[in-house]
Amino acid sequence: MNIDITNYLRINPVDMALVCISTLIICLVAKHFFWDVITDYFQKRHDAIAADIQAGSDARKAGEDYKVQYETQMANAKSDAHEILETAKRNATAEKKEILAKARDEADGLKTKAMQDIEREKVQAQKEMKQTITDVAFEAASKIIEKELDEKQQQKYV
Repeated sequence: MNIDITNYLRINPVDMALVCISTLIICLVAKHFFWDVITDYFQKRHDAIAADIQAGSDARKAGEDYKVQYETQMANAKSDAHEILETAKRNATAEKKEILAKARDEADGLKTKAMQDIEREKVQAQKEMKQTITDVAFEAASKIIEKELDEKQQQKYV
């Protein structure tokens, strides 16, 4: 088997002309029958890609808007939380003052009542002491009178 490679690698002007003419005919037939379909396909593909790019851009803008809205809400939430804490502190302080004032008033009332009880007990003790002193004085006087009577009677008998 003798294969001559030079036959396969040769450049022949006739073959080149035939290849160019056949390529041109194929292009003309393709343009006549398929060009509108191909351009419509590419136009639709171009429109779809443009729509996707626009949708992505719109989604990005919406995302940025949501981000700004979220950041605003977070800033408001921080200030609202601070305001709630301040209100709670003020309420706690007011309640503390109210409880302290009530406790102070109650303590003052108990102190006043205790002082009144002490004064009443003091007066009662003074009355009891006067009564006891009076009773002791009457007892002593009656004993002295008895003793004097006994002496008078004894002298009478003597």
